[in-house]
Amino acid sequence: MLAYHVELTPDDNDTLLVTCPSLPMVVSFGDTREEALRHARDAIETALASMIADGEDIPPADPAGILVRLPMLTTLKIELYRAVGAAGITRAELGRRLGWKRESVDRLFRLDHASRLEQIEAAMAAVGKTFEIEVQAAA
Repeated sequence: MLAYHVELTPDDNDTLLVTCPSLPMVVSFGDTREEALRHARDAIETALASMIADGEDIPPADPAGILVRLPMLTTLKIELYRAVGAAGITRAELGRRLGWKRESVDRLFRLDHASRLEQIEAAMAAVGKTFEIEVQAAA
């Protein structure tokens, strides 16, 4: 799973300011540590969705310090986005390889859409990639 390092800084109004060094556009807050981290995850996903929409490169996850882990579906979609970019193909070409309409392909890259695992797996295979899932004890 992707995880980004965040910094929590006490603010002057008894809240915690959250920033993400890898994603400078991410700024959020929370009244408690838990709330701040929950808001940080939402802000990180929003920033990544915007970067995908704009065709920007997604920075690598930063495994140091306080981590905000992204949901598995978000992680898979980010990895698919990277794989398609590394393969140098367009979404239209991915659609042709899969035999899918453009709207179905576009949904694969929308972080707010609940794509099915089979769809992501098929798209990964279309660019010559696969993925493995490892189960670990909860932190």
